[in-house]
Amino acid sequence: MTTVKHVTAIAPSRFLGQPRAIARLHHPDEERISTGSNELANAAAHSALFMSETIEGLNVGARFLDRLSVEQRAQVRAAGRCLIVRQGDPVFSQGEHHDGIFIIDRGQVRVYYSAPSGREITLAYWTPGHFIGGPGVSGGGVYMWSGVAAEDCAITMLPSAVLRKLLLQMPDFALAMIDGLIAKGECYSSMAQMLGTRSVIERLAQYLVNLSELYGIDGGDSVIINRKVTHDQIAAMVGSTRQWVTMMLKRFQNEQIIAIDGNIIRIKRLDLLKKILFRE
Repeated sequence: MTTVKHVTAIAPSRFLGQPRAIARLHHPDEERISTGSNELANAAAHSALFMSETIEGLNVGARFLDRLSVEQRAQVRAAGRCLIVRQGDPVFSQGEHHDGIFIIDRGQVRVYYSAPSGREITLAYWTPGHFIGGPGVSGGGVYMWSGVAAEDCAITMLPSAVLRKLLLQMPDFALAMIDGLIAKGECYSSMAQMLGTRSVIERLAQYLVNLSELYGIDGGDSVIINRKVTHDQIAAMVGSTRQWVTMMLKRFQNEQIIAIDGNIIRIKRLDLLKKILFRE
């Protein structure tokens, strides 16, 4: 049985109506940067993020329920349990018995794998509309990944027994789950391709390029990345260590590719980052 700590059942409408906090980028020991564009930040905050050679398709999986009617979507959510998972608390844990999936209604969940050595690799940051807890959907076995709330989340849990019943009774929902699993498969493929064909410095450059396209704010002669991310988080995303990330970011500063001005990180030479990706 999945253990979800500090989780409270709540009516979805009470939670979904609250304003969403805007994420910003900073060094782990720095304060958050001030908001440059609320409209841009709010839009970007709803996009999933995983290692990919392009930002196109990052959020395809968030629309897996689009083929359902309003009534059908309401039926699916009514069949589940609405949970609140506080920032930093687990949604599900690697190795635990698989007993259902989770649809994110609000917030952001980091899904990751922990090696016996303790090192972690982040699969993705999933946002509203995505389901997590796969690849199994009908119970049995164990969770292959862990999921932790990156911020306060509202989540609809569909237990395995309920999920099987919905799949049998609602063909459109079965097709929607196939759509969602296809999107998840593409995410896994993207990560495998990046890890297998790109060097770690190329993965870091790609990650910064993706952040600039998703969260970039015009800073005149540079692009300000308006998303909170620590060196540890970058390391887990690109498959490296915090020490290496810190060293490479310093190198990028020395080469005038990026600048870290107090608590603001700017990309000064996006062309040089892209050159790293396409060098012979």
